[in-house]
Amino acid sequence: MFYENRKDAGQRLVSLLEEYRDEENAIVLGLPRGGVVLALEVALALNLPLDVWVTRKIGAPMNPELAIGSVDSDGNMLLDENTAKLYEISDRYIREEVEAQKEEIKRRYKRYRGTEEAPDIKNKTVLVVDDGIATGYTMLAALKSIKNNEASKIVCAVPVASPRVISRLEALADEVRVLSTPSYFGAVGEFYRNFSQVTDDEVIEYLQRARKADEGESSGV
Repeated sequence: MFYENRKDAGQRLVSLLEEYRDEENAIVLGLPRGGVVLALEVALALNLPLDVWVTRKIGAPMNPELAIGSVDSDGNMLLDENTAKLYEISDRYIREEVEAQKEEIKRRYKRYRGTEEAPDIKNKTVLVVDDGIATGYTMLAALKSIKNNEASKIVCAVPVASPRVISRLEALADEVRVLSTPSYFGAVGEFYRNFSQVTDDEVIEYLQRARKADEGESSGV
């Protein structure tokens, strides 16, 4: 299954989440940056509020796109120790990357939300949306930290995911909703005809659009 762009993927993802339409205590969380584009479509279609949950990949020193782990919103690290050993990645490099990514998480929250704090999700049904899952480290870190922040129910929703990570997702989320799990999986971008970079300014614009829609709904406009 291929998608024209992230907006197309988000619109298709709605079909897996219809039961959460208008749910009073539910929220859609997009993983920045790309996941926010899909999350906006889900939030608008289901009449739910939208926010962000920031986690950051730890890339290998020789290939930043190769995830060897991730850092969550609470600063906790999830590490692929086998890959780190295979590529002889030093503990010092990992420590420095963790600190750098923790600062980046704070920067992004400040930019997107006006505060360095993550949204309050305690006792809420949380729909966690991204544009796809390859190694899974970013989503796994998100699910783990959302669980630690006492969400009442966690639904992981993506248009495409590697079948190798589904069982790990299911161990952390109450539900995993995926449109496609192709047996061959190289990179998420391979399943999009347009997978252009999403900017911070675009993320802020999407959050503002969702907020205006939510305010209009609340006021009966």
